[in-house]
Amino acid sequence: MRTPILEAIRKRLLLVIATIAFLIISDFTFPQSASAYPFWAQQTAPLTPREATGRIVCANCHLAQKPAEVEIPQAVLPNTVFEAVVKIPYDLSSQQVLGDGSKGGLNVGAVLMLPEGFKIAPPDRIPEELQEKLGGLYFQPYREDMENVVIVGPLPGEQYQEIVFPILSPDPAQNKNIHFGKYSVHLGANRGRGQVYPTGEPSNNTVYKASAAGTVSEITKQEDGSYQVTLNTKDGQVVDKIPVGPELIVSEGQTVEAGDPLTSNPNVGGFGQKDTEVVLQSPQRITWLMVFLAGIMLSQIFLVIKKKQVERVQAAEMNF
Repeated sequence: MRTPILEAIRKRLLLVIATIAFLIISDFTFPQSASAYPFWAQQTAPLTPREATGRIVCANCHLAQKPAEVEIPQAVLPNTVFEAVVKIPYDLSSQQVLGDGSKGGLNVGAVLMLPEGFKIAPPDRIPEELQEKLGGLYFQPYREDMENVVIVGPLPGEQYQEIVFPILSPDPAQNKNIHFGKYSVHLGANRGRGQVYPTGEPSNNTVYKASAAGTVSEITKQEDGSYQVTLNTKDGQVVDKIPVGPELIVSEGQTVEAGDPLTSNPNVGGFGQKDTEVVLQSPQRITWLMVFLAGIMLSQIFLVIKKKQVERVQAAEMNF
């Protein structure tokens, strides 16, 4: 007879085996060699994607600078759903180097840092018109306890040069830690593959440079399409390995200095970030503002009426 402990261990082992098998099969079935992975930032910055300098950590892997835009309302009311539109423009005819060295389209991804208390609206709060704009996008928090920092991607860039985030504003009446006022919003958006992996290793989507000064004595092409460039230096021979993808721009017999490029730059993507602000507005403040403006308008009207009365009195006195 099986004990509860053995039964629990057996179920856990089956779950682990099924998970590993699913991951292996999915890698062959759905290869992801041409992706922009914003969640890789979680590996290099597990606490927050924004450094103390204001730079978002995606810039550590996506070295080229590209534009990014975010459009949000100037002010929002508490406990309301509004749109944050992220724009990631690039030339749709661009083709990037994929992991296997072939060419393909660019993917996009984004990290949106909202003020404390703001988060992605639950499905039952999203209007039908806004749901059509989302098109089945999946948003996830940067951390389980950080719902105000949202990441999305990788997504096909041809379809998602504009990404709509459905945002739910907080209600200070329900959360005493939230206050009305102006808050900062930070966006980080990338298109295309990065030049550096989170482990620090360069990808095949970057420029490869000579590791030492010397003369190119031999260039050997491997079976997988990669190259080995042998340099004769004053300290002996040095072999620089070039993965499949970048194109060689040196030839045998050429003299190079340390740091000189051996390949062209295949990168056509990049990373951009944008900072903006949003005001969490109190409905009572708007009401009192309207009352104040109405009072000013009535005061001006009464002053004009009083002035007319004085002018009539003065005219009557002059006629008398």
